Amino acid sequence: MSNSVSVANENGVAIVTIDNPPVNALSFHVREPLMQALVALRDDAEVAAIVLACAGRTFVAGADITEFGKPVQQPDLRAVVALLETIAKPTVAAIHGTALGGGLELALGCHFRVANTGARLGLPEVKLGLLPGGGGTVRLPRLVGAVKALRIIVSGTPVGAQEAHGAGLVDAVFEGDLTAHAVNFAREIARKGGPFTPVRDRDDLLKETDLATFDAEVVDLARKARGLEAPIACAQAVRNAVTLPFDDALAAERALFVTLVASDQSRAQRHLFFAEREAAKLPGKDTPKRRIGRVGVIGAGTMGGGIAMAFANGGFAVTLLETSQEALQRGLGMIEKNYTVSVARGSLSEDAKRDRLAQFKGSTDYADLADCDLIIEAVFEDMAVKKEVFGKLDAIARPGVILATNTSYLDINEIAASVSRPQDVLGLHFFSPANVMKLLEIVRAEKTAPDALATVVDLARRVGKVAVVVGVCHGFVGNRMLAARGSESEALLLEGATPGQIDKAFTDFGWPMGPFQMGDLAGLDIGWRNRKARGLTAVISDTLCEQGRFGQKSGRGFYLYEAGARAGVPDPEVEALIREKAAERGIEPRAIGADEIIERTLYPLINEGAKILEEKIAARASDIDVVWVNGYGFPIGKGGPMFWAGLEGAAKIIERLEYWHQRTGKDVFKPAPLLKRMAETGSWDGSAAA
Repeated sequence: MSNSVSVANENGVAIVTIDNPPVNALSFHVREPLMQALVALRDDAEVAAIVLACAGRTFVAGADITEFGKPVQQPDLRAVVALLETIAKPTVAAIHGTALGGGLELALGCHFRVANTGARLGLPEVKLGLLPGGGGTVRLPRLVGAVKALRIIVSGTPVGAQEAHGAGLVDAVFEGDLTAHAVNFAREIARKGGPFTPVRDRDDLLKETDLATFDAEVVDLARKARGLEAPIACAQAVRNAVTLPFDDALAAERALFVTLVASDQSRAQRHLFFAEREAAKLPGKDTPKRRIGRVGVIGAGTMGGGIAMAFANGGFAVTLLETSQEALQRGLGMIEKNYTVSVARGSLSEDAKRDRLAQFKGSTDYADLADCDLIIEAVFEDMAVKKEVFGKLDAIARPGVILATNTSYLDINEIAASVSRPQDVLGLHFFSPANVMKLLEIVRAEKTAPDALATVVDLARRVGKVAVVVGVCHGFVGNRMLAARGSESEALLLEGATPGQIDKAFTDFGWPMGPFQMGDLAGLDIGWRNRKARGLTAVISDTLCEQGRFGQKSGRGFYLYEAGARAGVPDPEVEALIREKAAERGIEPRAIGADEIIERTLYPLINEGAKILEEKIAARASDIDVVWVNGYGFPIGKGGPMFWAGLEGAAKIIERLEYWHQRTGKDVFKPAPLLKRMAETGSWDGSAAA
């Protein structure tokens, strides 16, 4: 019928195949011929049953996200699903790969769903700041129950075929030729005869819903949502499925969807969706890549062990090097302990744990790194130490091996200049814990070869990281901007704010925790060492560290942690220290509001991002957003600092920066020229606003 939809007839069973690579998205050019095919088959007396299948590597993996926010071309997905439900003969969705979002909603329009063993099904719209807009919130509860549907929809996480089968979402799971199995399934169902009840008319599970239990789930959900609108809207839509007639619930779902799609939060989350994909793109997409088989990691401490686990989890053989047998065994023991915890939580099987541990080879001899294709040092953050390590690697690594440093701040050009192969040197800045955190800043040095860079960008994807390529400067993108964000933290304390007030302003904004909570969690001594190395001071933080108050690990930091508690409580000693240091400087405490806290911390953050773009340390403003959302907890619903700057208004930010610059004289408040151009044009690249 078209290039994207075809129909075949196998002895009375029609096979409708969607072919819209790469993921069979439900674009208009798919929906239109699909609708025509279904109308024809509905009225064809020679057809006893219909199988809906997809070509390629997956079933329909979602709607066409590029159509969101634009006038909808008819037929839309809802019309296609509604048509499916008018077909009296049995309809069967044959699901392989993934049935996500609109793909699953399409399948819910069929009487039956069958899947192969590797299929995954889900409704991930919440991750785009949306809810399923094609009837998913109304039909899914009719198959799996309201509470199970709520969990699937609000998590956005797909479920496997077997779990879907057990829940009632899938009617059969097959191995082998799925289409052939689906045709046989449809033929047998047709032979038995109907009537065949569409999902919309199945309400037995809804009648069994305990609304008190459901509402208790929603209360917990609201707490975890931290200000995000979409999860709450999803919960309301599922509740409507229980309490309203089908058509009323469907209309309410649509109204919620329309509201969300126009919201700043959804715009922000859709921005991040595309930004992550854009960040992984490099000029010259045909650049050849080097083969990576075995990975070497130097340092088996917290960071090195986490990096080693990340590669082992990705299926790579790992050689883990330490300076002593004792340190090596301690590191390997911690890795095994981490995997044991995963098994206890149910996120890893014993077999998988055994397979991953088998990937590790421990050593204290640099010569054992000679067969590695990528070697990452994760030693102490000291230039002399790192140069010493790279000197040893230069002597033993064969030509073409990529040599990477896991540094948070240091000049990678200087490290590269210390070896005979600067073209093979780059930075891989992992975030702790490296086996968990998604972000990976890939630092391109001055002489890094294009194929080395392309190789590690591809490698990041293979080990489940969100990669952003950045240039060389102190702190790269994330930590350089973090320093700007924190530049006023102590000044705010000395002028009258408490650690708790500042942290609350951050969490009210949407951060998972405030700067002082984060400092206590990471360890205040890390920043202390870094300041001392650079000849810098921070009077409150330095004094706390001199007193042995390093945060959670010592039971005392900016907060007090009683009996190993994770949540800190205000400490009168810290507040007394702050007032004492303020008095020494002649600073009279005053009331400081949340707006001032945000202005003096987040506006400098944005200003520094503009400088980073001007210096071409980051290629795109969206790259900065990806770094800050995935590595530092910037609220997803605000889209990252540079996207949020657009919502806030560059002119407003400049006005307030100039105010604080005049009041304090600090350079951190001096507006960057690019920020001023953004105010004029509405875009970070200087082009006119769309």
